[in-house]
Amino acid sequence: MQAIKLYNFPRSGHAHRVELMLSLLQLPTELIFVDLAKGAHKQADFLALNPFGQVPVIEDQGMVLADSNAILVYLAQKYGNGRWLPTDPVGAAKVQRWLSVAAGPIAFGPGRARLITVFGAPYNAEEVIAYSHTWLKVIDQELGATAYLAANEPTIADIAAYSYIAHAPEGNVSLDDYANIRAWLARIEALPGFVGMPRTVAGLQKTA
Repeated sequence: MQAIKLYNFPRSGHAHRVELMLSLLQLPTELIFVDLAKGAHKQADFLALNPFGQVPVIEDQGMVLADSNAILVYLAQKYGNGRWLPTDPVGAAKVQRWLSVAAGPIAFGPGRARLITVFGAPYNAEEVIAYSHTWLKVIDQELGATAYLAANEPTIADIAAYSYIAHAPEGNVSLDDYANIRAWLARIEALPGFVGMPRTVAGLQKTA
């Protein structure tokens, strides 16, 4: 099988969720570094792949696809062998619910908090951290009833949510009060083929 090209930036949680999915599926992957710090994502050659100028992007046998959650759906349907994305209406809807949470509250909470400390983004840290805890409490409660977010086995919902929650301490968002979330993170990290995102010595991670 020809390797799937993944245009990524190692410290991007959006790119990491795709790298993680590719690894869990044991798919041959060619990582192509996109230097966001130097504006490579805004250059014409990259914009030809993704006009939105964002990582990740994949190329699979001539097919080009952007948006991390869309890529997860594609990989699960094409290579998941019936796992990772339920096909029944209720199961599929439960996964979609969490993809929306990953694109909304998780990105605007823990994800944004990490943008402040790691990349110097000009957001209000106090507001973002408070927003993060509001949603982490809800997620922790939900994980009190099920081992994984959308089902009793891992789905792309878990992969979409993992990266920014796991790295929340880098944005000064503590996970100490969320035992269910910490247990869920450990379950994801124990999956065969798991690969982590490089940790940045920032926020609470400085003393971890």
